[in-house]
Amino acid sequence: MSKTLSWVLRHGARSEGLEMRPDGYVRVDDLVSLKIPKMREMNFDMLEQIVKADNKSRYNLIHEPDKAVGSPSQIWWIRANQGHSMKTVVLDLQPIQSPADIPTGLAVHGTSRKAWDIICEQGLSKMSRNHIHLAQGVPGSGVISMRSSSSIFIFVDIQKALAAGIRFYLSDNGVVLTDGDEKGFLSPQFFARVETAKREPLPGWEGAGPIQLLNQDKVDVEQVEQEIEVPKGSSSQPSSSERKVEKTETLLL
Repeated sequence: MSKTLSWVLRHGARSEGLEMRPDGYVRVDDLVSLKIPKMREMNFDMLEQIVKADNKSRYNLIHEPDKAVGSPSQIWWIRANQGHSMKTVVLDLQPIQSPADIPTGLAVHGTSRKAWDIICEQGLSKMSRNHIHLAQGVPGSGVISMRSSSSIFIFVDIQKALAAGIRFYLSDNGVVLTDGDEKGFLSPQFFARVETAKREPLPGWEGAGPIQLLNQDKVDVEQVEQEIEVPKGSSSQPSSSERKVEKTETLLL
């Protein structure tokens, strides 16, 4: 049910007829009324439990008036904190001005060996997403990281990219996001180092040496995923670019 909720709030709200605010919030009453098979039994208590139990802080629940109808009565709203493919969603993200604005000081993208063969040539792409997603560490480091199934770790030189005009942001749940360049790519010239899951550098991508966390005690243990799942029975199907993300990328959210 959590994965279906994630898909609706990140990708499928419009196709399911769900009204969404520009900041990504939808009315909880509207959400629990959807007829998607895996959500037919959803109610507020179940939704609240999913939000509280989610150790990746994917969602945010708020209680405030519905300004669209001018009512002073407060209602419940929910949104996904990042990972949207809907271009109408504009999140209130924290701009990153220097690596010091990232709790760990790191930004790393986890991917597969197959995807790396493409990435090393063209760079990271946001594809159907609004942003490229970067984690704050690698699996096992005790910080916000990508999926443990990632076999290639791409460490990004944030300072160099910022100097070149690339914008970075920090989401509410600690994911480092970037628009990339004007075409939505983060060029390989901004890769500081690339390693295997065994923390061994790839030939030609050794950089200046091993990269360590700066402030490990300041962050919580979480994982970042990059996935697109379309619930069975949904009226929407992923585009070819979304299927490419699902097949080649193992980093989320």
